[in-house]
Amino acid sequence: MTTPLLDARTISKHFGDFTANDAVNFSIEKGTIHALLGENGAGKSTFVKMLYGVLSPDQGQFYWNGAPVQIASPKAARAMGIAMVFQHFSLFPALTVAENIALALDDAPSLADLSLRINDASERWGLAIDPQRPVGDLSVGEQQRVEILRCLLQDPKLLIMDEPTSVLTPQESDRLFDVLRRLADDGCAVLYISHKLDEIMALTSKATILRGGKNVGDVIPAQSSTRKMAEMMVGDKVDWIERRTTASDNTAETIFAISGLSRPAETAFATSLQDIAFDVHAGEILGIAGISGNGQEELVEVLTGEWLCPDRQQISFKGQAIGKASPEARRRLGIEMVPEERNGHAAIPEMSLIENTFLTHYNRQDISGDVTAPPQQFMRHPQLCAETTEQIIRDHDVRTPHSNPMARQLSGGNLQKFIMGRSLITAPELMIIAQPTWGVDVGAATMIRHNILALAAKGCGIVLISQDLEEIFSLSTRIAVLNEGRLSAVHDAIDLSAEDVGLLMGGKTKTANPDKAIQAKGGVA
Repeated sequence: MTTPLLDARTISKHFGDFTANDAVNFSIEKGTIHALLGENGAGKSTFVKMLYGVLSPDQGQFYWNGAPVQIASPKAARAMGIAMVFQHFSLFPALTVAENIALALDDAPSLADLSLRINDASERWGLAIDPQRPVGDLSVGEQQRVEILRCLLQDPKLLIMDEPTSVLTPQESDRLFDVLRRLADDGCAVLYISHKLDEIMALTSKATILRGGKNVGDVIPAQSSTRKMAEMMVGDKVDWIERRTTASDNTAETIFAISGLSRPAETAFATSLQDIAFDVHAGEILGIAGISGNGQEELVEVLTGEWLCPDRQQISFKGQAIGKASPEARRRLGIEMVPEERNGHAAIPEMSLIENTFLTHYNRQDISGDVTAPPQQFMRHPQLCAETTEQIIRDHDVRTPHSNPMARQLSGGNLQKFIMGRSLITAPELMIIAQPTWGVDVGAATMIRHNILALAAKGCGIVLISQDLEEIFSLSTRIAVLNEGRLSAVHDAIDLSAEDVGLLMGGKTKTANPDKAIQAKGGVA
């Protein structure tokens, strides 16, 4: 048998009484693209941090080309030939591409020589980038090229990639896959971490699945299916959601509309909104796709009332002008919101779940029992929201360490289920949801998406803002794309392919007339 490039034997890591990795066995061979899968909390991040020298195992042994090794630090990992592209970029916007790359090299040459090396690598790998450009001027896709080039200039033997396509269009993802396949052809091993199982099927030759810190099996994706891999990850059957195949119901009541809305950029790194207009029917899910940084945050603030319109007539809900209404006033009308940032925006980490329920429910008679009492009374008596919190936890399978933990004690997926449940329990007529399953494992994501579909089936109109095209296509009745602060025309979801949406995400269209609906291509995200 061929000696693996990296062999991990019975690797364990403990944090107090918590076991993050429990006797994990894993090996990866040269020239292969190998997936590492698992739910949030399964132990993936802990394992790759040990591979990259950020953490040290408590038990077990790593072998590199058959010889035992200690990976004492990231510098030691890089010296061995291990490179990693993290999910969240570690770039300085004010510095140039070359300056950012120099900071990551242990023996960086002069900036002039480094720029030549960057140009050579860019041409070789098809990752065009100007080494003199400030990173702050680059698109998200271009910033990822910088991260990848930074690794490639270290001549890696093992490249670890953590959720690399979460900020890319389908076309950019395809280009990335081409680079990874070429790397593998040259003998580099690629360890690929992703929640997108369709990518795993298309790209990888082998997948290792972790659950509860343990290796529960290796699979050959070409001989398996996305459903089977998902069920191995969660340890149970998964109620899969297929792409919609029916057109939207344009006869339903229009309950929400925004027209002629422009918003200037308030900081150097913000995005201005330009002439935003769309409407939402009762019972429909309007999906707004786009790469992060194209105005999503600014649009959510407009829709939720965190930024007030110059003219209250620019937003209407059930015929009432609400452009100048606050978030709380919109809640009283029946509008609920789930912002993208869970900690600090949707929930306060240092407050309990009961207290977090109070923050959005204190003025509701069915929650507090006395809508005329001042909010201060409910802060002194948080148990007034205890029954509601217990119902949210029970109905939405929120897994907690005890009955009323701090929000920070929940995993990302469980906190998101709590936040969604807190909004759903009010039976809203309109829901604004941003990135509902960002960083959430397949089990929690499936439950959240079923809840969104069930809410729409009850007649609630939903605005779904998401970077995840699989999510957009599986949930939306109609789709629009946000690019550089401009919103495309709205199309029936069944008339669009992933390729079409990817082009719109990049600011392009497949028709000569941008107002003409894009023709169906039959693709599935």
